[in-house]
Amino acid sequence: MTAPSTSTPLPLDGIRVLDFSQFLAGPVCAMRLADLGAEVIKVERPDGGDLCRGMAVADQWLGSDSLLFHTINRSKASVTADLKDKGDLQDVKALIQTADVMIHNFRPGVMERIGLGFEDVGQLNTRIVYGVVSGYGTSGPWSALPGQDLLAQARSGLVWMSGSADDGPIPMGISITDITAGQHLAQGILAALLRQARTGKGSLIEVSLLASAMDLQFEQFTSYLNGDDKLQPTRSAVNGANVHATAPYGIYETKDGHIAIAMTPIAQLQSLLSLDRLAPFSDPDLAFPRRDEIKGILRDYLKTAPTGRWISLLEPTGVWCAEVLDWPKLLSSGALDALGVVQSLSKSDKQHIKTTTCPIRIDGHVLTNPRPAPALGSDTARVMGQVKEGAAK
Repeated sequence: MTAPSTSTPLPLDGIRVLDFSQFLAGPVCAMRLADLGAEVIKVERPDGGDLCRGMAVADQWLGSDSLLFHTINRSKASVTADLKDKGDLQDVKALIQTADVMIHNFRPGVMERIGLGFEDVGQLNTRIVYGVVSGYGTSGPWSALPGQDLLAQARSGLVWMSGSADDGPIPMGISITDITAGQHLAQGILAALLRQARTGKGSLIEVSLLASAMDLQFEQFTSYLNGDDKLQPTRSAVNGANVHATAPYGIYETKDGHIAIAMTPIAQLQSLLSLDRLAPFSDPDLAFPRRDEIKGILRDYLKTAPTGRWISLLEPTGVWCAEVLDWPKLLSSGALDALGVVQSLSKSDKQHIKTTTCPIRIDGHVLTNPRPAPALGSDTARVMGQVKEGAAK
């Protein structure tokens, strides 16, 4: 499962993707397609390119571009074009005729005004798979609002899924709606490429941050839609982890750290921990309605000994539990090494970036690519030269 990647052609070898998107959701989708073997060409503005080039996280840079930009644009090529310039626009249209897929995340109506909407592009290339990421779709009361991750989390109700009852809204500590929407777009594009191969027809694939946020909540939101009271589900008052989970589901402080305990019969916990205070709660039917009482007992008791003590008691008996790790401990565990999760990208002999690999394994191989993101416009002459040469034949 963890053999390094080989020279064997990858599933998307020979597929050309034009990535007009910026920031995160669209580029994440294009990055995944590149990981799977596609040739991905970023089409960027000549004056600065993808705005993410100048958006640094933790003040980390690689040359003039942010480390974040390199993180989500590895192994792509870069072509610059001013879509408001007639000459550049004609060149881009010629490039589109050579592509299998194009992706953008402009606000609704922008590409149509430029002349690169789905209907326009379909006349240039009937086979094109046309992928669009938006914040809230192309119609409706929010369609004109900016599609930004934190704002989408806030509007979707996702921020009420984490934490405990007395907490305020808690956003995810990662750009979860951006990343999920990017993965959903990649899924749709892969399905459309299969149809393209069978029928020769193109497709319009659309995803939104809001719909992806609701899909993340499908389990809880389905319960809400089919419930009688139509009230927001109540988070546990003690160590909340899932709004619908029964006790003991949650993360508990120990004498030297934290332990996560998932679905486990309370009677089993009582026996293993020799915790008589749990005896009144042995009936499984009490695990949800009295979850806060049960979790309160566990919270107080688990603080009395180190994490290792509890793991040694619970894990050998099949209880689903785990030490809560930070990244230093995770890296030292060997688990990431076994999965081949980290790879190194080389910008030069002296500049290297460590980042994650594609999580998909194909034929037992880890998908790696040593190429970082491209310099702005570094491939314009090569790519456009090939397009013009091909058109002249």
